Amino acid sequence: MYFNRELSWLKFNERVLLEANDLTLPILERIKFNAIFSSNLDEFFMVRVASIKDQMNIGYTKSDPSGMAPGPLFTSINQKVSELVELQNKISDELMQGLKDNQFNLLRRNDYTKSIRESLKQLFNTTIFPVLTPMAVDFSRPFPLISNKRLYIAVKLLVHNIERLALVEVPSVLPRIMSIDGPSDHCYVLLEDIIEEFIADLFIGNTILTTCQFRITRNGDLNVIQEDSDILLNVIEEAIKLRKWGEAIRLEISFRPDEWLKNTLISAFHMEASQVYEIKGLMDKTVWFKFKPPKALQHLVKEPHVPRKLPFMSKKNIFKTIREGDVFLQHPYESFDFVVDFIKQASKDPQVLAIKQTLYRVSGDSEIVKALADAAEKGKQVTVLLELMARFDEQNNINWAKKLEQKGVHVIYGLYGLKTHSKITLVVRKEKQRIRRYVHLGTGNYNDQTAKLYTDMGLFTCKESFGADASIFFNLVSGFSNDIFTHSIIVAPYHLRKQFYMLIDRETAYAKKGKPAKIIAKMNSLVDKEIVDRLYEASKAGVKIKLIVRGICVLVPGVEGLSENIEVVSIVGEFLEHSRIFYFYNDHHSEVYLSSADWMTRNLDRRVELLFPIEDKIIAKRIEKILDLYLKDNQKAWILLPDGNYEKKTSKSKDALKVHDFLKTLQYNDNEEFIKKL
Repeated sequence: MYFNRELSWLKFNERVLLEANDLTLPILERIKFNAIFSSNLDEFFMVRVASIKDQMNIGYTKSDPSGMAPGPLFTSINQKVSELVELQNKISDELMQGLKDNQFNLLRRNDYTKSIRESLKQLFNTTIFPVLTPMAVDFSRPFPLISNKRLYIAVKLLVHNIERLALVEVPSVLPRIMSIDGPSDHCYVLLEDIIEEFIADLFIGNTILTTCQFRITRNGDLNVIQEDSDILLNVIEEAIKLRKWGEAIRLEISFRPDEWLKNTLISAFHMEASQVYEIKGLMDKTVWFKFKPPKALQHLVKEPHVPRKLPFMSKKNIFKTIREGDVFLQHPYESFDFVVDFIKQASKDPQVLAIKQTLYRVSGDSEIVKALADAAEKGKQVTVLLELMARFDEQNNINWAKKLEQKGVHVIYGLYGLKTHSKITLVVRKEKQRIRRYVHLGTGNYNDQTAKLYTDMGLFTCKESFGADASIFFNLVSGFSNDIFTHSIIVAPYHLRKQFYMLIDRETAYAKKGKPAKIIAKMNSLVDKEIVDRLYEASKAGVKIKLIVRGICVLVPGVEGLSENIEVVSIVGEFLEHSRIFYFYNDHHSEVYLSSADWMTRNLDRRVELLFPIEDKIIAKRIEKILDLYLKDNQKAWILLPDGNYEKKTSKSKDALKVHDFLKTLQYNDNEEFIKKL
């Protein structure tokens, strides 16, 4: 009745990898998807696989709802990843040929001519050699500590007729992809290849037998005991430092390496052979994220999408715009600047008395955080709930927390034992003889960089019910309370699960009475067993359920007598699908909700999340139309089959629809005209 969540996630990452096969994309865009696949896999091993390994280490043998215990699951993951790495190796070969076909020449060591080698030798001597540190391994020098996700070269040497191991770290302070003068335009070489080519210079007097490149992935999950806030910040800082020394979970090594080197590394990291993956081409393909092509090669990347500026964004007074009616934005199609300007204007407006905001992931140079600091310096009451445990953004958030506190911002770290994942801003403004509250609620983070890459939705309102709920919410997270009672906004972990149960069960009840019943839900992941069981019951009652689930989905669709009324699609394309939307037909009185939460147990039970209704009928209709577009996509949509595989929806006819492209090209006049175009 349930798919395994980890194996389902690997299916999602496979869909990401297959985007690298899309011949309609420029070659460097295809390579970007190859890099995203690698980056995703890194985090998967650091968190999910590491967690399973922890369970195995303590002898935990209980099966999950799919029937898989940690041991067999660990084996299944390694087998599936081996298949995916083999597929990635094949795709990587095709991508490198695609680069050559586009006059981008990435020269490997076999391509070095005598003149190229001479110029690289000079580069090695003057720039690279001074930075390198050879690390010999023998009885007096034990195996060194190898950092997480760093690239190394393993060297097999003959020292006094004895085979010895030495290691050299590829320095991260130098660019890995280097431009050189070569036999044609646009020639590049890899830093690690140059080091391997001249590595004998580091071990003069010894014979180099062979070399190979490798990197390891370590357990990167932070397990900290939350105490009071001051201690928590220090504990997390220490845990971040230790992250790079966690248990080794995966070893990536050059394709077809020397067996002695391979076995020596396996032994040194206390691994099994099944945890080793041979990589063809570049090791650590995330290097492409940092590569900026020269102007002459700009045609090899897709032109960056420029979000549209809507007519009301040109008005100077944002508060007046919101008073005229709720404002809805869909990113990245519509500019995130309006959200940034909302905070900036609030920080400067003398009538604004207080600003309160939750922050989960923010950019390294956040205009929003700077505006909050400016507001505090101007004497406004500024409260920021900054989630320190946002995975892999912990250090960035700690840095911002310290800076904000220095500016006079009241920084809080959330509720004991709960991550705060909600996205909400409250601005309190004095207008004539009354106080008015302005609220922004969203499905995505207050991050101006990811807002260009992720699809998210946001709502601005000054309705009193939302303002009162926002005040209640911030009082909850900053004070002592065991429960929360609100008018419009539903809060997890207090009432959100019950609200979803009620909404699903209501459709089930209508279906049992013979009335039309329908649910459309869009999210990142569907994992929670109790929600899945309720969806099964709804399906058996006759509720038509359409799910748009980007990543993990443990629900099995299309099974007669269980889920024949449930369809699941996944959209993987130019933008990362991130918005959470929930539609319920409600006997001809449809309701639309947006949320920061997925249907995952952690979101419903262990995080502070928000669900909010779209009360403006025109905005609700617009979101319904957008959901319909997602369901009509036949270019980037994958259908989940009952056996757990995904089948690509395709159409070459005139009705071909790619939802990301369609939403990018829409012209905006006003909401009602916009709906007609949708």
